[in-house]
Amino acid sequence: MMNPEILFYIIKLAVNGLVTFFAILLLSRMRSAAWMSIICGFLCSYAGTVWGILIELGILSETGIFLFGIPLSSLLNLCLPALFFIIGFIIMLSKNNQS
Repeated sequence: MMNPEILFYIIKLAVNGLVTFFAILLLSRMRSAAWMSIICGFLCSYAGTVWGILIELGILSETGIFLFGIPLSSLLNLCLPALFFIIGFIIMLSKNNQS
């Protein structure tokens, strides 16, 4: 029987890998700034997942830089994808209002 935590990591990597693969395919077709920002959000999300798994497995360690008691690398992995999504949505909304 497989450890549930390992199975969780495998599922997480597989699903995020598929999302990233389709995001890269979409990147070649959509050249607007809004879509590129959203795709960058998905890519950062996958990178954050891989980073988190490497830290959990003990292969990498947290950085020595802390912000409000939280490691900067973990904070960036949490906030950066959401910031790209927010930027993409703002660009989309501003283009819709101009039309």
